[in-house]
Amino acid sequence: MLRIGLTGGMGSGKSTVAKVFEVLGIPVYYADDGAKRIMNEDELLKQQIITHFGQDAYKNGELDRRYIAGIVFNNRTRLDLLNKLVHPATLRDAERWMRMQKTPYAVKEAALIFESGAQEWLDYVVGVPAPAPLRLLRAMHRHHITREEATARMKDQIDETIKMRLCDFIIQNNEEQAVIPQVLALHEELLQTAASGPS
Repeated sequence: MLRIGLTGGMGSGKSTVAKVFEVLGIPVYYADDGAKRIMNEDELLKQQIITHFGQDAYKNGELDRRYIAGIVFNNRTRLDLLNKLVHPATLRDAERWMRMQKTPYAVKEAALIFESGAQEWLDYVVGVPAPAPLRLLRAMHRHHITREEATARMKDQIDETIKMRLCDFIIQNNEEQAVIPQVLALHEELLQTAASGPS
């Protein structure tokens, strides 16, 4: 089975692309959802977070996301530390999930594929680019955040131009080219590649 990464900057619309893959019967692992679940389920990770961020990081056994956000927002060092703790656990979870899938290929959707080193165990990575002003508007709308907050979060990710150069395939989500035909074409190509084996 092929292991496919799906990535793009904040507000690129990669989740929309992921949903199209799901409609086609392809399972998708959403890294953000996985990380949220693991931070509440993985006892070792919970202890590490409490050690570095304090007892108030959890309330009634559940991660206090607002508390954590208040610490890491605009603090690159603390954000890097949190990512350093969470990424390895999420990578392990995604790898376990991938091994359980029975389809010709499965997709891992994540904003930080290259930043976390996840590309090392993926066969191919699909990039979803979109113009920065459009990504900014989408991020503000989806996350209910201000322009300043969205801009700050986008700065924490690898420059999109560089990220797209690292990808094996590109699906444009710029509201000029239809997404579904692009995904359908890529789906057929990945099915053929899976049948013959990755290069």
